[in-house]
Amino acid sequence: MSRKKEISFDPKEHQHIRYNPLRDSWVLVSAHRMKRPWAGQVEKPPEEHVPRYDPCNPLCPRNTRANGEVNEDYESTFVFDNDFPALQPDAPDPGSDQHPLFRSKAARGVCKVMCFHPWSDVTLPLMKKDEVVKVIDKWSDIVEELGATYAWVQIFENKGATMGCSNPHPHCQVWASSFLPNEPALSDRCQGKYYAAHKEPLLLHYAQQEAERKERVVVDSSHWLVVVPYWATWPYQTLLLPRRHILRITDLTREEREDLADVMKRLLTKYDNLFEVSFPYSMGWHGAPTGPHLKEDYSHWHLHAHYYPPLLRSATVKKFMVGYEMLAQEQRDLTPEQAAEKLRNLPDDHYKTR
Repeated sequence: MSRKKEISFDPKEHQHIRYNPLRDSWVLVSAHRMKRPWAGQVEKPPEEHVPRYDPCNPLCPRNTRANGEVNEDYESTFVFDNDFPALQPDAPDPGSDQHPLFRSKAARGVCKVMCFHPWSDVTLPLMKKDEVVKVIDKWSDIVEELGATYAWVQIFENKGATMGCSNPHPHCQVWASSFLPNEPALSDRCQGKYYAAHKEPLLLHYAQQEAERKERVVVDSSHWLVVVPYWATWPYQTLLLPRRHILRITDLTREEREDLADVMKRLLTKYDNLFEVSFPYSMGWHGAPTGPHLKEDYSHWHLHAHYYPPLLRSATVKKFMVGYEMLAQEQRDLTPEQAAEKLRNLPDDHYKTR
């Protein structure tokens, strides 16, 4: 009787699922799917020529926005209240007399827009290091200001038309809310559970493990580590982690901010160099909750930033989160190790400056 030959597991060839401890969920890894031909949607390449100043762009210095407000003649960062905010500070309370299947609660907050630079034709990787440091400093200032009152301050950047960004001017948004949103609330529970079991912050321990293993490291420095996380969903998703235990962006030292600016420039340069295009992504910072939580013990938290870029095969072919991903489970088409190796081996000098 012949025995079936055992096949040794190869993550690059054989599908498997990986656990995400930040979300208590699993992702299906099917790297062999990269071999299939593509006949689906092809994105329009991003506009390469962006004017440095456009009199019709509402984010440029001195220009008038939709509500009639005139921007400052700013030379560095510039922050203003979002003209069409999703959150407002004085929204009424829906009340408590509700059916258990039709519940609602009050949602109050503020939404701000932050321009990184007065020029529309630059992005963070093309900015000078000291200019990026000013962005980081302003992020910290906003978290300190809004975090004094609100439970959560979400800094996020949507870059590129593929990610729904309609304005090429370098900018991000900051939404502060009276409630803890779904993703950070889930992350809070998962980090708290890990801390209770292991007496160590989940992401600090994870950063130490990734620094030793090295196979998923994209960029590292004395203070920071960038990896394609073991549980990544998006093709070239990365996780930016401080090596020291830090709760919030406001806790960063001057040296850590300087180093962070350099690491961000290196990471985003590699992104652009991958397909020689201004790489689209959504990114955001997650730190310990603020406002009423500032006096509570959040030792289980560890500051980090997520980068979620959609591009998969080229500058015009992206990963779609549909079908199985929406109805069953997240799925990715190449291993995190393959993605990390590709990014890691790219040059640190930007393709536009060579």
